[in-house]
Amino acid sequence: MRTMDDIFKPKEKKSGVNMVFIAAILIGAVAIGAVIWFLSLTPPIEVQTAKMLEGAFREGSPEYAELNKDIIISTDDKTVQSPMATGKISMFIHGNIRNKGKRTVDVLEVSVSVVTQFNEVLRTRNVLVVPVQESTLGPGDTIPITLTFDGFNKDDDRANIRWKVVAIKAANN
Repeated sequence: MRTMDDIFKPKEKKSGVNMVFIAAILIGAVAIGAVIWFLSLTPPIEVQTAKMLEGAFREGSPEYAELNKDIIISTDDKTVQSPMATGKISMFIHGNIRNKGKRTVDVLEVSVSVVTQFNEVLRTRNVLVVPVQESTLGPGDTIPITLTFDGFNKDDDRANIRWKVVAIKAANN
């Protein structure tokens, strides 16, 4: 039987280390180390892009001219200009890329430029559309494309958007 003195007597606390807590910390550290190691094995995006563009035809080659004539790029009416909190303007450009040819496009890089009414380029950006956004662009297929340009001044003359095929490679069919 417990007495009143036993009830109010402070309990002795065990001092020691909780082994479950230490095991959880070690497992977490090993998991984080494994993720960092795995991520360090992947090459940088620039190297991956260069590898994808190997063998692609560029302006000046007859193959480029042959394939480029079948690619139709258009800006649709969903392009939006929006003010940012910093006082700059962002442009959200929407377009469509269509393959009217008979060959499947495996690699397609396009350049998008915002130009003034005097054809001066304000900003240019290259985008690898195929195989990044879509795996291929088959005959008759259309790919919608959206990209953002940030940092325009309010008084910049953003008169037009120009698209250009920079690199292209098609399957041999």
